[in-house]
Formats: sequence, C-alpha cells, structure tokens
Amino acid sequence: MTGVQRRLQLMDISRQLFSSRGVDGTTIEEIARSAGVSKPIVYEHFGSKEALYMEVVTNEYRELLARITESLSGEDTSRVLLEKAALAILTYIEDNTAGFRILVRDAPPSEPGGTYATLLSKVTEQVEEILADEFAQRGFSSEDSSIYAQMLVGMVAMTAQWWLDARVPDKRTVAAHVVNLAWYGLTGLRKEPGLRDS
Repeated sequence: MTGVQRRLQLMDISRQLFSSRGVDGTTIEEIARSAGVSKPIVYEHFGSKEALYMEVVTNEYRELLARITESLSGEDTSRVLLEKAALAILTYIEDNTAGFRILVRDAPPSEPGGTYATLLSKVTEQVEEILADEFAQRGFSSEDSSIYAQMLVGMVAMTAQWWLDARVPDKRTVAAHVVNLAWYGLTGLRKEPGLRDS
C-alpha cells in the first residue's frame, strides 16, 4: 500500500472500532492488529490514538455538515428545505452509521461540548436564517426565529439518534413525519403564545 492508502485503511478500521467500543475501549494494538501492521506504523501515521480519533471525528463532522449545508441551500421553499435537511441527516446515518455513532457518543478531549453539539449549533444558525424569512412573510417577529430554530433542529437531531438504532420505518417515512409535525405545527403558530395554567 502507498502511504495514503495505508492512512485511509487505518482510519477506516479505527472508525469501526471507535464506533463499537468507544475511544477509551479501543487500543492502538487492536487497530494495528486489525490492519495487519505493527503499532509503530499506526504511530508513524498519526502520532497517537487521540490524534487518530480526532482525524476520524473531523472527517465525519465535515461530511455531515457538508450534506446538511447543501440540503439547506438553494431556492426551494422553506418546507422543501426542511424535508431535504431531515433526509440528509437520515441518509448520512444510513451511509455512515459508524461515523454517526462516533459523533454522538464520545466528545474529543479538545471539544468537551462534543462535535455533534457543535455541528448542531452551526446547522441551527442556518435554519434560523430560513425561519427568519418565513416568519417575516407570516407577520411574526423575526427575533422568535432563534428559539424555533433550536426546537426544530433539536427535534430532527433527537429523531435521528433514535433512528440510528430503530431503522424502522424507512428514512423517507421518518423524514415525512418530522416535516409533518414541524410544518403543520408552524402553520398553526400563534404570534403571541401563552400558557393556560396562569
């Protein structure tokens, strides 16, 4: 193998091991044995288990963020953008189950808040911009778009984590249900909501 091929192989093997055992439950020795190389080869490519883990996490983070960002761009209606974003997350989980498990399970030492939380914050900013436009068209305060973006992204994120293991129903059905709740909830919003217990 070339150096690049070996590096990619080590990352792929590490992704699977980190996914099933976590970063603390995985050793460099296991990674090396699974790759059919010696431990020094792994250290030569990455320096440490933590550096290898960070590279795996960073690649997964970038891939998921790119998919979601792409789904939220374009001239589609707000509802279609929401559909695309929900489907993008579920498709990523389907294509990269091990990577998603890593993102939601172990926070890298350099990011104690977690990379998944960081990713969701970036996505929330994009959703907030979309909702601000939607709210303005409906005569709502654009300032409220921030809290609704948090709720919307939270709903999709939690559903995605549930679907990671459930896998039933299929991703298109799950995305349709998420959009159904979010969209029809949005169309029935009151401009000044209040609680009934006061």
